[in-house]
Amino acid sequence: MIDIQELNEKFSIPGTIAFNKPENKLIQLTVSNGLADAVICLYGAQILSFRPKNGPDLLWMSPLSYFESGRAIRGGIPICFPWFGPHKSNTQKPQHGFGRLMSWNVVETAELLTGETVIRLELCSSDATIPFWPHDFCAQLSVLVGKTLEVTLKVANISSLPFDYSCALHTYYNVSAIENISISGLGQTHYLKNDEPGDFIQEDQLLEIHQLEDRHYYNTEATCIIDDPIFKRKVRVEKSGSKVTTVWNPWAENCAKISDMPDDGYKSFVCIEAVNSLDDTIYLNPGESHETTAIIGLED
Repeated sequence: MIDIQELNEKFSIPGTIAFNKPENKLIQLTVSNGLADAVICLYGAQILSFRPKNGPDLLWMSPLSYFESGRAIRGGIPICFPWFGPHKSNTQKPQHGFGRLMSWNVVETAELLTGETVIRLELCSSDATIPFWPHDFCAQLSVLVGKTLEVTLKVANISSLPFDYSCALHTYYNVSAIENISISGLGQTHYLKNDEPGDFIQEDQLLEIHQLEDRHYYNTEATCIIDDPIFKRKVRVEKSGSKVTTVWNPWAENCAKISDMPDDGYKSFVCIEAVNSLDDTIYLNPGESHETTAIIGLED
């Protein structure tokens, strides 16, 4: 059992980082510095909120999200690991892996001279992970909270045998209304769909969403911009260590089937995800590691 008092004694920073447990919820780490505010749940190492100073949240959280051990949290930045989507051979194993369903350990918190705040969380192989995935690994999530939010998932192979994994930083972005926004950066890029066979290419420079979208753009490391004229902001979505970008919105019919999302929840978010999957699945030999990074912030 994680002890909040012990966490605060070891890792809190007065005026900047504190640990708390909202009523009937899981342990959270709150960050407040001169540049931004953020909230991170230790369960799943899931970032729940990122607000640049004096601005609205860039991330979307479902008001119906479960905050229960054994169930995924809906919104923010879920960590999909060590597989993305359903398990390739056993559909009884959890969707998007077990990384978002386990508590991560805090290994470091720090303040930088730049005014940014660093948090590092870790999940390593154990008796709890072996039944799901029989490999020795250590995954570390590094979060840099400043004018932008920089999130890096580093996975290391600490075993004597090679393994492969897929992952995603499955970010939900808060938007004024889905029909108001456009997404640039993916024009002339090939993509696959979950719901339709074939290979597609986005001919238009801008993506507007007016229906269910579940697109997996491949061979792309491009920066995306979410233009939201009603919120009067442009959100910049950069990444590295990932060659697949997934764009997802469930639209009305599918949203109504999701128990932890309001029926009209699809109107308020879009997911743009830094993914390692498909032909960008990661293969690690013993001693090797890989980093997947997403950097989000407002366009100046």
